[in-house]
Parts: sequence; structure tokens; C-alpha cells
Amino acid sequence: MKRARFTEEQIIGILRENEAGAKAGELARKHGVSEGTIYAWKAKFGGMSVSEAQRLKALEDENRRLKSLLADAILDKAALNELLFKKMVGPAAMREGVAHLRTVFEISERRACSIVKADRKMVRYRSRRPPDTELRERLRGLAAERRRFGYRRLFVLLRREGELSGKNRIYRLYREEGLTVRKRRARRRAIGTRAPILVEAKANARWSLDFVHDQFAGGRRFRVLNVVDDVTRECLAAIPDTSISGRRVARELSALIARRGRPGMIVSDNGTEFTSTAILAWAEDHRVAWHYIAPGKPTQNGFVESFNGRMRDELLNETLFFGLDHARQKLAAWAEDYNTRRPHSSIGYQTPAAYAAHLNATGRPAAQCGSSTARPVATTAPSGVTNAETLVRAG
Repeated sequence: MKRARFTEEQIIGILRENEAGAKAGELARKHGVSEGTIYAWKAKFGGMSVSEAQRLKALEDENRRLKSLLADAILDKAALNELLFKKMVGPAAMREGVAHLRTVFEISERRACSIVKADRKMVRYRSRRPPDTELRERLRGLAAERRRFGYRRLFVLLRREGELSGKNRIYRLYREEGLTVRKRRARRRAIGTRAPILVEAKANARWSLDFVHDQFAGGRRFRVLNVVDDVTRECLAAIPDTSISGRRVARELSALIARRGRPGMIVSDNGTEFTSTAILAWAEDHRVAWHYIAPGKPTQNGFVESFNGRMRDELLNETLFFGLDHARQKLAAWAEDYNTRRPHSSIGYQTPAAYAAHLNATGRPAAQCGSSTARPVATTAPSGVTNAETLVRAG
């Protein structure tokens, strides 16, 4: 604010000279001001004492200051209302908010930063990271090929190709490229307690069976019989058909045993196909322990339920089937890819086939090599099993 040339005492003194008989023109020439200024002083301070003039000046200054504060508060409130539906979390969002306020309200950077509660150094910062163009293109290509893979499995695939970047860097590029996979349903949480029963860490220790349903492009429904090895996580069979009876299940299991060997135990739900006379007779003839989970407790058959979820997410929801032969081709190709190429998180992001080969060669899981104590692999085995062949030492 510009400093006044005359104080209140000087102005009152000049007005007193005018009241004593001095003309306005003479006072103007004497003090170097215009006659209009003399008349303005007279209108404002005429008849006042020095103390009253000083009090008036103080009130005007206070009024001016309060008006300035009120205007600033109104402007800040308007700016905050402008950012009401913007999430000011993270440096990038704060930079956008500051730029938006400066454009809309034409305020300074300092004031915009104070409204957003952002550091001016952070707002002015410009990243020096390399563009990583080739890595971004390869990451987008893998994500387009594997549309339901998250950044962890994409990281494993990139590492197989020789990429040396760490997981955090891949995750940052994954987020910046907008490749995040949306979950199709809420996560289910198991309720209650489950007593773990130890299963020997070897192939064919236990198989799990279940059905998954889908439909053709014409609307006709079909079902898929899935058979999973609970220890190696291999997909042993994925058999589609419009109808699968208990006898068909028994024939497929016999063919699978002839090709792979007899399992120590089979786990399934209480579906009519698995509780039929044909299955009971088959289990007795082949001397296979068959365990049925409790009704309404699919978590007791969690291995094949998890496999069904991956199949639903990565294949059934992504593919349009035009017939039974087409479904068989797609399922066979996906099962082969699942066993030999797809990294599995629960076995250290190895493929099930590689994990099974290492397990058969060494007799121990890859993660347990060098350890003298074997740990259980399957934690939700059926209750009431006391056969020594299906139990393992717990260190």
C-alpha cells in the first residue's frame, strides 16, 4: 500500500488554517497539493480532532484488512469446491489440482499449493526416469495375450525372456499402462476352523474332481469334468460334454489311471455323478479311497475350486464356443498351456509340469531342497484318514 504524504496531524493542521481564514488555493500552493485535495480532506476530516481522525484511519485500515481476508476465504472455499470430487492423493493428482486451480481462478502457484496442501518442490518436480518404450510394448503385448494375468505372472513371463527389471518396476509400468485386471466377483472368505491333515508330497497322493458349467454360442449348455492333482497342481483332465454320468466319470478315471497311475485318494462333492453306484463300485474295485466333502462346504475341495475359478476367468469367460469339438480343442490347448507354460503362484511361480518333474526326481518340493524336514503340501485333506501311506512326518 502506498504511504500517504501527510499524516492525520498535518491534515488537521491544514484544515485549521483554512478555518482561520486562509484560502484553499493558497494552502494548496503552500503545501504542494491541489485544491481538490483540500476539499476532499475537508469533507472527510472537517470538524474532527486529531485523535478522532486517527481512530477513523485505524477503522478504515481494519475494514480493508477484513475485506481482504473475507475475499481470500471466499476464493479458497470456491477453489476447494472446485476440487471437491477430485481425489487429491499422490503427487500426480496434486500437480493436476494445482494446475487446474491456476487455470480456472488465475491464482499464483504458491496460493494453489497452500489450498491443495502440496509442497511447491513436489509440484515443480519433473521425472527423470527413462521412457522404457520397449519394455512397455512387451508388457502390453503379454497383457493382451494373457488378459487375465496380473503383474506377478507377467513379471514371471518377462523374467523368463531375460528381462532383469524388478517386480516393483514392472508393477509401476503395469499401473501406468492401465493394465490392472478387474475382479469379477468379491473375494470369498472361509468361516470356521479347519483341521489340517498332512498329505505326502508326491504326485498322485490325492486328486480332486468337480464340474464347471458353460454354454455354446447357440445357448445349449455343457459341462466340464475337471481332475486336478492337489500336490503338483497339474490339470489331469478337462473333459467337456453335454451330459456326463457316473459311468462316464468311472471310464474317464480308469483311462487316467492307466495313463498316470492310481491315486491314493480322490476328493469330490456330493453330486449325483460322484455318489452313484457306478462310482462306489469303481472305487472299491480299484481300491481308491474316495472322500466326500461336507455339504455346502466347497472350501474343503479348495484345490479344484481354485482351478475352476482360473478356468472360468481365463478361458470360459474369454471364449465363445461354437460346438463340442471346438470346446474340446480349446480346453485341451488351455490345459496344456496351464501345465507347461502358466506360472502357478502357490508353487513358487513354477509351472505344474516343472514342479512335478522336480518332485519326482528329488522326492521333495523345489522350495524344500536343502531342508531335512518335509512339510505338508495339501492342507485340507479329508478328516478321519489314518492310513500311514497318506500321512507324512511333521517336523
